[in-house]
Amino acid sequence: MDPRNTPGYRLHRSLTNLKRIETAGLDDADQERIEAARTLLQNVSLLTQPQHSEDADTQVES
Repeated sequence: MDPRNTPGYRLHRSLTNLKRIETAGLDDADQERIEAARTLLQNVSLLTQPQHSEDADTQVES
């Protein structure tokens, strides 16, 4: 099975790539954008984990 077809693969890859970006040389606005993207992806990652979806009142359609 192709690992790209597993649930959460693209989310994990995106988050991993964002974590690898060196923000020291970027201007403040770009640093803020990257940090906001990291935070959003981490939050989505937490929501899509099976143990969290059982407790949630929302349903995810695939």
